[in-house]
Amino acid sequence: MRSIRTALAAGLLFVAAWLLACEAPELAPTPTPATPASDDWEEARASMVERTIAARGVEDADVLRAISTVPRHLFVPEEYRDLSYADRPLPIGYGQTISQPYIVAWMTEQLDLQPDDRVLEIGTGSGYQAAVLAELGHVEVYSIEIVPELAERSAALLAELGYAVTCTPGDGYYGWEEHAPYDAIIVTAAPDHLPQPLAEQIADGGKIVIPIGPPGGYQSLWHFTKVEGELEARNLGGVMFVPLTGAHPARTEGLEP
Repeated sequence: MRSIRTALAAGLLFVAAWLLACEAPELAPTPTPATPASDDWEEARASMVERTIAARGVEDADVLRAISTVPRHLFVPEEYRDLSYADRPLPIGYGQTISQPYIVAWMTEQLDLQPDDRVLEIGTGSGYQAAVLAELGHVEVYSIEIVPELAERSAALLAELGYAVTCTPGDGYYGWEEHAPYDAIIVTAAPDHLPQPLAEQIADGGKIVIPIGPPGGYQSLWHFTKVEGELEARNLGGVMFVPLTGAHPARTEGLEP
């Protein structure tokens, strides 16, 4: 019996010595959760363009390319990032939203931008619309934002992503006279009339695309073209935008469609 116990003890010592002599295998680090990979975002973006933008009638090849290229998820707050390529507006803070992708594409197409055109955006917001304009690659883009925090944040993001957009904080109702005249003006918040300064800062032959309507009420998207100093108006249909904020003249002092 003693010899059996001795043999077992010797065997256990041998096994222990063998385990100590062997190098423990190196364990791979556990991956941390991450946002979807870039190819996943690209797939979601391509699907959005095909199903909700091109399928609804946007045909301009440059606009479709720009929408297909700009990473909308980088302009969306982290808590809504999973909805980046849903065709819907999303909150960005300060009572503002990033417009739904279809509206961005449609309004951009309505500007009919040509090489070397100078375009003014009223309401930088997240910076997404300005990025789409800059991604066209052949226009000069200016953008103004009334909320200082958004103006600073969007200008920094656009610069970080390499988009050539000249931004400034300010009240877009009054346009940006320093760089006028503009070949196109796009307004991404709704006043209840066409601001007179915008009508004055658009070049002859230029176009303004702007939602107009009472705050919280029915709005229409209007397309204005300046022809020999006069504005020709066309109603493009019903839309819903946040109101254009700021201290502005009464409706009777502006222009109506």
